[in-house]
Amino acid sequence: MIKSLLRRIWTTLKNEFEKRAKKIRAPQSPEEIIPEFTNDYQQIYGEALISIVLYGSGARGDYIPKRSDLNFLIVLTEEGIKGLGRAFKVVTKWHRRRVATPLFMTNEYIATSLDTFPLEFLNITQHYQVVWGVDPLAGIEIHQKQLRLQLEREVKGKLLQLRGAYLASKGWGRNLVALASQSLTALLSIFQGILSLRGKKIPHQRGDVIKAIAAETGLDAVPFVRLLEVKEGKNKLPAKKMKGLMMSYIEEVNRLASWLDKMGS
Repeated sequence: MIKSLLRRIWTTLKNEFEKRAKKIRAPQSPEEIIPEFTNDYQQIYGEALISIVLYGSGARGDYIPKRSDLNFLIVLTEEGIKGLGRAFKVVTKWHRRRVATPLFMTNEYIATSLDTFPLEFLNITQHYQVVWGVDPLAGIEIHQKQLRLQLEREVKGKLLQLRGAYLASKGWGRNLVALASQSLTALLSIFQGILSLRGKKIPHQRGDVIKAIAAETGLDAVPFVRLLEVKEGKNKLPAKKMKGLMMSYIEEVNRLASWLDKMGS
C-alpha cells in the first residue's frame, strides 16, 4: 500500500518536472521561436510596434542551444514606449526560453544615440536580421573619432573591473570560469569595433576575430583563444591553470589599453 502510494507520488512529481522542463527548454534555433515571439509583441503593441530585429549570435549563425541567449531589438513609436510596462509578462515568459530582455528603442533614440553608443550600434549592425517590420538600422553612420574614444574608455574600464573581479574570485575555479565567460563576451565586441575602426573585415567566427585582432595589434592570441574554449565548454582547466591563464589574459588587456591610447595620440 505504502509502496503503491510512493510510486504514484513519484510519478506525479516526475510528470510535473518533465512538464516544467519542456516549458523552459532552450530553442534549438532562433527560427523555432520567432513566429510566436513576434506574435506576442504584435498583440501587446499593435500599431505602436515598428520593428523587431534579431541580433548577436542568433543572427550571426553561431547560436548554441542552452549556452547562448537570443537577443532582440524592438522599436516602438513614442506612444508605444510609454506603455513599456505592458511587456512585463511577455518578457518573463521568454526569459524561460533563454531570450534576453529586448532592447526597447524608438527611431528618434537610435538617430540621436549613435554618437553616444557607437560601439553598441556597430556591433548590432554587424550581424542582424529584421524579423518583423521595417529596417530601423538602414543607413546609420558610425563616426570613427567617437568610436575610438569609446573603445579606449571601454577597454580601460574592463581592465579595472577584471583586476577587481579576479581578486574577488578568491582564485576558485568556477568563479574564474564565470569571470572569463562574462568578460570575454564584452571584449569580443570591442575587438570587432577595433577591426572596424582600422578598416578591416570582421570575421564571422569568434576565434577568427581573436586572430585578426592579434595580427592587427600585436597582442598574444593564446590567452583569448584558450578562454574562448573554456567559455564554449570545449576545455576544462583546474583552478591553478585558470589563475595563470587569467593573469596572462589581464596582461594582454592592459597591453590593448596602451595600444588604443597611443592610437589616439
